[in-house]
Amino acid sequence: MGCYLGIDVSTQAVKCIVIDTGAGTIPAESTVNFGEALPSYRSPNGFLPDADPLIRQANPLMWLEGLELALKQLAATGFDLAGIDGISGSGQQHGSVYLRRQLSRLEPARSLAEQIAPLLSRPVAPIWMDRSTTEQCRELDREFGERLRSNTGSPAIERFTGPQIRKFAVEQPEAWSDTHRIHLVSSFLCSVLCGGDAPIDFGDGAGMNLLNLRVLQWDREIAAFTAPGLPEKLPPVVSSATVAGKLDSWFTRFGFRPGIPVVVWSGDNPNSLVGTGAATPGMAGISLGTSDTFFAPMHDFKTDPHGCGHVFGNPAGGFMSLICFTNGSLAREAVRKLYHADWDFFDREALQRTPPGNGGRLLLPYFAPENTPPVITPGVRRNYAGARPEEEIRAILESQALSLRLHSSWQGEKFHRIRVTGGASKSSGFRRILADVFQAEIETIQVTNSAGLGAALRAANVVEHLGFDQLAARFCRPTGTISPNPDHAELYNEMLEKFRDFEASGSNVGA
Repeated sequence: MGCYLGIDVSTQAVKCIVIDTGAGTIPAESTVNFGEALPSYRSPNGFLPDADPLIRQANPLMWLEGLELALKQLAATGFDLAGIDGISGSGQQHGSVYLRRQLSRLEPARSLAEQIAPLLSRPVAPIWMDRSTTEQCRELDREFGERLRSNTGSPAIERFTGPQIRKFAVEQPEAWSDTHRIHLVSSFLCSVLCGGDAPIDFGDGAGMNLLNLRVLQWDREIAAFTAPGLPEKLPPVVSSATVAGKLDSWFTRFGFRPGIPVVVWSGDNPNSLVGTGAATPGMAGISLGTSDTFFAPMHDFKTDPHGCGHVFGNPAGGFMSLICFTNGSLAREAVRKLYHADWDFFDREALQRTPPGNGGRLLLPYFAPENTPPVITPGVRRNYAGARPEEEIRAILESQALSLRLHSSWQGEKFHRIRVTGGASKSSGFRRILADVFQAEIETIQVTNSAGLGAALRAANVVEHLGFDQLAARFCRPTGTISPNPDHAELYNEMLEKFRDFEASGSNVGA
């Protein structure tokens, strides 16, 4: 048994988490928020300000400085980092980094940012929030049509890496010519840890519109069309259970032993699947954050015929689905403010005062453009006119639960247990609605950094050969469970069909 480090580089922070597989404990953690700790990068929310709201980019050097600070803080906790036996990590998915040449051994006398800065052929990295590539997506769809979705697991998506690469190659041809290697956020930071060029894993590589998931290789035809010479600029793609290299001696300054194995990094979504303990078929995860995200392992490779769901690699083997709903807590907060309701009223009293089904009230809360289903122009839609605050609150929660069930149904899976995380998972009322709508056990877990925990579990799986079920039993135990009420099954089955029709109709009643 040993200790393993998981590092999560998300949009707004670097988080480190250490697990002890023998004791089943988490002996050390650290967090560095970019906006608070690194104000010189002018990225209070993790990305650079831009007059165009569709453009969202970050400075890769910020991630490196954040990594240094997070490791320094981790060492300051008193935990001896010489006891770490392996490392893996999680990177915000879809973001890309452009280098003049491959990374090599690090220079011990210089900071990470100092020695990586000259290698950047593009000083900024488009991240997952960037939606400025609509034209590039149209070009990819026109060229490849259905093959793009059926082979890469997704239609052309603005946030995905392939369209971002195409835009860069067209708009900045000189910088493109100067680019030798393109990394994802995950493989870039893994390369830094290894002091060498790291591969991309199947889980994160699937979020690029470039990986053929049927053969688990880069689709050279799609890549060549995306940008000239792109196939040669991509790292190799490998299984998530691959040791990418050994820890560079530069990191001994924090107390690490040089040469410990660095397991290939993955994206935040594949890592979260593992970190929530939901990597076994029959289970699923729902992250109730600013956006709501549904993710689940898949028995077989299949794609969403409506193009809303995406398919990535499952680090535990096989594939996973992911569906993102932009209007998650963003919409719940808007409704709460609309009625000047405190959270106690929103979470408890409103649901106690209203019956399940709520008289059939349905609400489509598109306060912002929506991913699932695609809605470009925001606007709230209701199938009712007039409602008391408590009725509107139940309407949004039941409608969001029904949308989660409706748009995950293409997988053909029956989910018996669903792990929920994120801020809204604290609401017992919402968990009750989810249990009854899905007719599944809804479980909460203690660890909030599921992506970082998933990375640490993956390192233990590869280095120590511990099974994911065994690791989940130690580190992902549920802290609370809500069982479904079978008396409500038929009610919500009927509401699901009404919701499907209402969403498709485009109709609206009331203000």
